[in-house]
Formats: sequence, structure tokens, C-alpha cells
Amino acid sequence: MRTTDFSKAPPQGQATAMFVGATRYRGPISIITLSFTWYRMVRDMKRMKGYRWHKVYWEFPFTLGTIAFFSDRDALLRFARSRHHRKLMVWVTDGKKNATGGYIRLYNAEPEGYSNGVWRAEGDVMAHIPEFSALTGEEQGPPVVRERR
Repeated sequence: MRTTDFSKAPPQGQATAMFVGATRYRGPISIITLSFTWYRMVRDMKRMKGYRWHKVYWEFPFTLGTIAFFSDRDALLRFARSRHHRKLMVWVTDGKKNATGGYIRLYNAEPEGYSNGVWRAEGDVMAHIPEFSALTGEEQGPPVVRERR
């Protein structure tokens, strides 16, 4: 069901700002060296006002990435200014001796979305929406038609 109230959603569902990034490290030595600063950085990030949730992912052979959610864009950007994050970014971008590539993307959530059941603030309702969200150029989305069983 459509909503603008995500107060009962899990932490990442309450966030309005998301960070997606990854770094391709030079090799195992770089990843081991990274860990000395990385654990402090994550500890600080979890304590910061506005932090909601994060996950780390790995891609063969030496890429580590992070998806992190924050209450709003300012909370995300405050984290980017933190001392351990700055130290890590300086180390990562020190020529190509520690890493060979990286990227960061920032996303903002639309105010409206969908929630059902125990995560629905307007009541513990499980129901589908009557019509799909409109695409660009549409005034209204088409109806959701349930297949007959």
C-alpha cells in the first residue's frame, strides 16, 4: 500500500539518503592494511546521529563495496567528513599503490513508497495497490490485475 509514513519500517526503510560505493584494492596486502582504519570508521559511523544501516559486499578478486543508509543527506555528508573516513579516502586515493579504482554514488528517497503488514504505520494491513505508479508521461498508472488461480 502506498504511504509516506515509514516510522514502523526497519531502519533502512526509514532512511532517506543512501550511499553506494566500491573500491578495487591492489591486492590482499591492501585489504589487510585497510582493516586497521576501516573497523574504526565503521564503529564511528554506527555511533553517528542519523546512521540507519549498512552492508558490505565483495566482488572477485579485490573489490569491497558498501551500501549505507542514513536518516537524511546531511547525516550522510557528516559521516563523509569524519576523521576515519577522511583518513581512509586519503589512503585509498594515494596514487595507485593501494587501490586501482573506486566510485561513490549518493541517492535520495522519494517521500512516498510502499509498506505492508507489520511495517505499515497506518495499520497492520497486507494489501496490494489498485494501480501501478505512473511512469514519466503518464497521468495515472494502469490497474493492477490479479491473475486468477
